[in-house]
Amino acid sequence: MKKLMYLLTILAAASLCQQASAQKDSLALPEVVVTGARQAVDIRHLPMTVTVIDRQQLTAQHQYSVLPAAMQQVPGLFVTSRSMLGYGVSTGASGEINLRGISGSSGQMMVLIDGHPQYQGVYGHPISDSYQTMMAERIEVLRGPASVLYGSNAMGGVVNIVTRQVPRDTVATHVSLAAGSWGTLQAEATNQRRSGKFSSTVALQYGRTDNHRPNMGFEQYGGYVKVGYDFNSHWDGYADLNLTHFNASNPGTVMQPKWENDQYITRGVASLVVSNHYDRTSGAISVFDNFGRHKINDGYQPDSGKPQTDLFRSKDAVAGVSAYQTVQLFQGNHTTVGFDYQHIYGRAYYTNRQTGETVTTQQRLKQSAHAHENEVAGYADFRQDVTSWLTVDGGLRFDHHSTAGNEWVPQFGVVVRPMPSAEVKLTASKGFRNPTNKEMYLYGTANHDSLRAERLWNYEVAWSHRIGTFSYGLNAYYIKGDNMIQTVAGKNVNTGAIENYGAEFQASYRIGNGLTLSTNHSLLHMKNKVVAAPTYKGALDANYQAGKWHVQAGAQYISGLYTEVGASETKEQFCLVHASVGYDLSRSLSLWARGENLLAQKYEINKGYPMPRATVMAGVDVSF
Repeated sequence: MKKLMYLLTILAAASLCQQASAQKDSLALPEVVVTGARQAVDIRHLPMTVTVIDRQQLTAQHQYSVLPAAMQQVPGLFVTSRSMLGYGVSTGASGEINLRGISGSSGQMMVLIDGHPQYQGVYGHPISDSYQTMMAERIEVLRGPASVLYGSNAMGGVVNIVTRQVPRDTVATHVSLAAGSWGTLQAEATNQRRSGKFSSTVALQYGRTDNHRPNMGFEQYGGYVKVGYDFNSHWDGYADLNLTHFNASNPGTVMQPKWENDQYITRGVASLVVSNHYDRTSGAISVFDNFGRHKINDGYQPDSGKPQTDLFRSKDAVAGVSAYQTVQLFQGNHTTVGFDYQHIYGRAYYTNRQTGETVTTQQRLKQSAHAHENEVAGYADFRQDVTSWLTVDGGLRFDHHSTAGNEWVPQFGVVVRPMPSAEVKLTASKGFRNPTNKEMYLYGTANHDSLRAERLWNYEVAWSHRIGTFSYGLNAYYIKGDNMIQTVAGKNVNTGAIENYGAEFQASYRIGNGLTLSTNHSLLHMKNKVVAAPTYKGALDANYQAGKWHVQAGAQYISGLYTEVGASETKEQFCLVHASVGYDLSRSLSLWARGENLLAQKYEINKGYPMPRATVMAGVDVSF
């Protein structure tokens, strides 16, 4: 199957290049991104490798999370799952975001919302059930370290969710209702409006499912509110709040099932941002708070265990202030100077299941279960268009963590444009991750005294080219890291290493006004193998629109996916086929249906958690 996908891609690319070269060479409009520069910039002038997925692409398959689209369209990115709906947290959870073998579950991969960090304050990892499509205008995935701009946890890359915008006066409401396999129900309602200087977005979401195994139910509901105001032609601001709550049940592995392994999770993020925009300078200052409340019943094995008497509880927050200003010092120059402060709070404890009283944490969590850490940093990035075909970039960050100490983080990059439609990019960048509160304070493995930051260097060369409506990109990278935090002899220490290298390819071709073909592929070699990082991932997609019909279909092939490493090393490989079709009954009403794993493949992503066979969803969208 892998050889077949390679062959199809090569043949398709050759055929498309021949067709495209016969057309008049026309350059697409510049693709503008904010990730990698903290301001809107032409992607052709950034040395980093960034993939942009716009709202139309995010909603093409009617997914209520942004992560499935990211996994399908970003080479090298893999997201674990265990069921039809819901990722969950704690033991047996999925939703691990892995990029080039660098793991989000270890806090080495950052999720941002409008540039603000999103991770659990005790354990340091993203909460994947919090990233709904309802709030996203687009997502931008920067592959490779982004620690110069975003600090700790961005050592492997970032997924930046850019929230909804209302560019012109309008009032628009959208409602989506859907139902499908295993008792799955989903609903979403969004209202957007702008009147003069005032704009707002309000969104509500609900989803529930029984999933395909007993004791695997999932229910989630959430909302997003964003209110903006333009003070004048140079200054504007907004405040937003995203809240989500989900109840998830973990049935355990098929070998060791569990009862009552239930989770009750509330996550939220609030921010206030004021921005300025002038001819030669622009910037912003923001305050944000990413917070959560977790209650978990660890469950028991029905044949040998007994119900838990205590519930695990945690409260956490990552709150901070971020400010930056970009100045054009002279022609072709963009110099950004910024400041970040974060207060990382975490408290973990147990309560009696019957009385609700706090159980002595010293017995269950060993050392201090209540921790506050602070991180303060300053950074500068200098980008200069030396000529029309050459851009150089250099950045430096100084980061101080109240326990781990100081860290210097450099970054260098060069972009060469040998022709207006192509770029060669070379980068060398450092990434780092400070130890989490869990690693420093919780359980018997805690080490508060001597843990220091994890570090890695990423070296990358990339080529991208556009020929009419055909575009493609190819890049190769080498990652070398040390000081990885591992548990040795019952204690967390900086002893691990990373050495990964690989290559990635992506291409897209628009045929006329109705058909778009796209493909992406990634190869990964890991000296030290980790789970949830396939050695090969490939995807082929076709999007077709004709009149009232919308059709999207594709396949994804995964090979060399480790579900267990070490003495019991286990690998998976599988091919997943998906398709969705929509029909517009009128300008305001459309019907759609989606099918996944249409070949009914038998496979696992999390060890011991078989994935569902073919599933379907169908729904109706109403706009007014």
